[in-house]
Amino acid sequence: MNLSARLRDPTTALGALRDDLDALDHAGRLDAVVGCDRVELARLYELAADAPPIDDIHFVGDRGPLEPATHDGWNSLPLPRASRRFQKVFARPEPGGAPRLFGYNEGDARKWIGPGYFQLVPTAGTPEWEARGAWVVDYFRVPDGKVPDGWPKVVPNWWGPQVLVYDGTRDFMRRVSRHVSIGKPWGRLGSLPFCFALVRRD
Repeated sequence: MNLSARLRDPTTALGALRDDLDALDHAGRLDAVVGCDRVELARLYELAADAPPIDDIHFVGDRGPLEPATHDGWNSLPLPRASRRFQKVFARPEPGGAPRLFGYNEGDARKWIGPGYFQLVPTAGTPEWEARGAWVVDYFRVPDGKVPDGWPKVVPNWWGPQVLVYDGTRDFMRRVSRHVSIGKPWGRLGSLPFCFALVRRD
């Protein structure tokens, strides 16, 4: 599936992309996403505005509390190809508290940047946020409860080198297909000029 070319076609509709992505296996979906550039991922984010609102099930499926779900990611930052690949790992917290998921960023950069912990929370009730996506990766918040065994130590995003990457940022998420989502980051001064796609592993 040549997702890049189809996103460059102004007649492409999200429904057709969704159906074709759903027909692929994980490797095929990831291969379709990897290589999309800044313009193409921005178009995918725009198209996904018409998708059904994303929900917590998209990120963790039917997993129980503290059972991690990994999403392979690809971003459109002007970096070497290998540096544009990453993972976001999500998990449900133990029961109690407001609706939310916990998560962090995994990849080669974690060794020198840090885990970039976050809470994934619904945007309902904040109109400015709702228009950007139904759930937001919120780096202003880190897990406020137990995280799965084997996850890195929880640290705030204003601490250490990760302040340069994660502090003051929120990623607004939209559904693309059953396994694929698209995110757009906002910083303290407004939207940032890139997007990223996530492909959930089953």
